[in-house]
Amino acid sequence: MQLARAGHGVCINYLENADRAATVVRAIEDEGGHAFSFQADVASYADIERMVAQTADRYGGIRVIVNNAGLSQHRTLDEMSLDDWDRAVAVNLRAAMYTAKAALAHLRREPWARIVNICSLRAMTGSDHGSHYAAAKAGVIGLTKSLALELAPRITVNAVSPGYTRTDMNAAALAKNEAGIVARIPAGRVAEPEDIAALICFLASEQAGYITGETINDNGGIYVR
Repeated sequence: MQLARAGHGVCINYLENADRAATVVRAIEDEGGHAFSFQADVASYADIERMVAQTADRYGGIRVIVNNAGLSQHRTLDEMSLDDWDRAVAVNLRAAMYTAKAALAHLRREPWARIVNICSLRAMTGSDHGSHYAAAKAGVIGLTKSLALELAPRITVNAVSPGYTRTDMNAAALAKNEAGIVARIPAGRVAEPEDIAALICFLASEQAGYITGETINDNGGIYVR
């Protein structure tokens, strides 16, 4: 929503929930913005190529990529299958590279462009119940730094690392123990999606042109490095 409010035409990617994606598109259009939804498995380069092509055709180019697909499972190493590991890496890490690669020619045609990757608190802290997720998100930090060096100066690449945020991914944990989680957060609350979106929107703007290669913790102080 915030990117649309800033004047961007937006492609809403979804895997299974077409109705929810359509609801977001309608909400953007109701505010006078421009958006469409596209079904793509971000672990498939062919799907991403089609999504990128349709987005560029619709809007006359691509200036901003936000890699925000995520998959989290509670799996210890004993419980984790090799397929669990591969899927976590595919969705949480490989998809960010796929999207940047597929869109790179379009980004290079712009006077300035932005890639914003969504990382995670777990990339810094690790996880005792999701090493595949933590490892993949740690890989996002390395990818962000590397692409920032490679694509400078006109394309900046940064990562946003949220803490506990009121999303579907965190719904079960918050339902079970929100009070206990909040007690550990110096800001005194979990993040709302709008909190994270505001930072993404700034990093996607022309004003953020001197920030690149950074992973910015947006976590209410629960982790300070």
